[in-house]
Amino acid sequence: MIDIEVTVRRASDADAPALAGLRWRRAIQERGYQGDNLDEFVATLGDWMRDHPEHRAFVAEVAGEVIGMAWLAVLDRVPTANKYARRGGDVQSVFVVPELRDRRVGALLMSAVLEEARRLELEHVTVHSSTRAVPFYERNGWGHDPEWLRPCVSWACCWSTG
Repeated sequence: MIDIEVTVRRASDADAPALAGLRWRRAIQERGYQGDNLDEFVATLGDWMRDHPEHRAFVAEVAGEVIGMAWLAVLDRVPTANKYARRGGDVQSVFVVPELRDRRVGALLMSAVLEEARRLELEHVTVHSSTRAVPFYERNGWGHDPEWLRPCVSWACCWSTG
């Protein structure tokens, strides 16, 4: 249940520091990163966003503070004989600050991402999820697709646990 007023919107270049802060926080809290290069990372993410407009970021705000994010990578697909322009999407880097999880913030972000996918008429949208987040996606209408396969092409893929 949402008991806070949440605004979800498409991110702009001005949101790069907040987005970098969320990605930094996730790296520290959930992945154990111990670096001290936050300022460099903020600049790098801002440059990356400008260089990769096909990656659309969405932010969730409470009282003007960015508290969550989700990214939609829009990918061109190989044309077919009867459809020359084809695109798909991949949901990436979904994160809500831990203290505001389980309040439907993530669901609002997913709604915005999928609305963008519909607006862009993407053929399909996929997500590669951590094991912990699978129930979130399932609660929000995602399902497993027996046609979605991936090869084991690297050590990380073969030995990853989630």
